[in-house]
Amino acid sequence: MNLGYVYENIVSQQLVCAGNTLFYYTMQSETSHHLYEVDFLISRQNKICPIEVKSSNYRNHNSLDFFAKKYASRIAQKYVIHTKNFKVENNVIYLPVYMASFL
Repeated sequence: MNLGYVYENIVSQQLVCAGNTLFYYTMQSETSHHLYEVDFLISRQNKICPIEVKSSNYRNHNSLDFFAKKYASRIAQKYVIHTKNFKVENNVIYLPVYMASFL
């Protein structure tokens, strides 16, 4: 079983129950066959909040970083939802899975 899909499902349910409309982002890398994928996008007023869900290796979030750099003027806040404790680091808010419903 892939825990990543389980966590994404849990987070998506929490976000929708909190009244969010969810969007997804994917884009082909210009330098390789890699796809950049951001798990969820939610809106706050006229800005976007990209959300990455991580079941492990929460420090590596290349797709989130790529998206934030490309659309910097449109970003309200960046989030990583993971299995660890709350923290803020490098303008990214890291939330434990159980706090996703507060977004």
